[in-house]
Amino acid sequence: TKIAEGGRKLRKNWNPSWVVLVGNSLVFFKDPKSQNPDSWKPGNSRPESSVDLRGAQLQWADDLSKCLELCSEPDLSRCWIRAETRTRIAVEIRLRVSCVSYLHGPSAVLLGGSFSHLFPAVPRSASNLENSEHKRVKSRLKKLILRRPPLQTLQEKGLIKDQVFGCGLELLCEREKSTVPQFVRKCTDAVERKGLETDGIYRVSGNLAVIQKLRFAVNHERLDLDDPQWEDIHVITGALKLFFRELPEPLVPYGFFQDIVETVKLSDYEEKVERLKHLVLSMPPPNHHTLRHMIQHLRRVMECSDSNRMTTQNIGIVFGPTLMRPENESGNMAINMVYQNQAVELLLSEYQQIFGAEQTASY
Repeated sequence: TKIAEGGRKLRKNWNPSWVVLVGNSLVFFKDPKSQNPDSWKPGNSRPESSVDLRGAQLQWADDLSKCLELCSEPDLSRCWIRAETRTRIAVEIRLRVSCVSYLHGPSAVLLGGSFSHLFPAVPRSASNLENSEHKRVKSRLKKLILRRPPLQTLQEKGLIKDQVFGCGLELLCEREKSTVPQFVRKCTDAVERKGLETDGIYRVSGNLAVIQKLRFAVNHERLDLDDPQWEDIHVITGALKLFFRELPEPLVPYGFFQDIVETVKLSDYEEKVERLKHLVLSMPPPNHHTLRHMIQHLRRVMECSDSNRMTTQNIGIVFGPTLMRPENESGNMAINMVYQNQAVELLLSEYQQIFGAEQTASY
């Protein structure tokens, strides 16, 4: 049951769910009930909801229930998950998180604190049944981890395909033999064909379950954004923003963040533009070209602001934290966000000066 979504509290409404690990997210499908679990596939069902595991907090809901509370920072959501025993659910959730870390690297999932609080010592008064189940599950989990094949072997057998979401920008561009990811191009092309005049484009959130379905399709099959199931333009823009948020390192690399903040603080406008131009030109080619592509696209969005109400300032608010962020959030997040927004606004306003006469055809 979800007890909060988008920062808003919800009334508890328990439902049986079929939980599937998709990338960095747990996706909840309607319980297949009489279906044979071995023949069940995500593509046969429509996702009901999902929880982003990156940066998630996992804890017991209280001391008495068998519920785990999963809090997701990216989704601003909280849900309770309940199973037959505390041991069983702790192991199942940890297994899913272990899989995400294995497939996408240790930095893909950050769970606050240690897992030790999810595996409490069995009290002396506990039944022999629960104690034996704890040992059995622990033994099975250990055997599973020890015999799992290397990632390269799974890829060679075609069991795991190369990911798009969560893949490093340089690696993705090298694999696609391009300087701007194909998914980014497809999304921006779709927006420019049918969404430039949509009110609140990029600001309005799309259906999260459909966005996750699109994310799954991108990672596992060829994508056609003209398919009727992606007709909501807000789903496409939501997926594009999610792509940038899931980059292991943001589009503006960590090493450039502080220099850009100091540049934005300068009082001399011409010097500010010149320094920002130098920083942008110094970025790795995939970052530079993709940033240029996005700013060029967002300028086209901005040109239709009379219809879509996406002014330079509104675009800066949406894309500031999406395209750049500090490696360690040790400072004041609110102040950082102001500079992030201003940096995007400056890139939009001084596009010609910063990116010069580079030809789009070269990308």
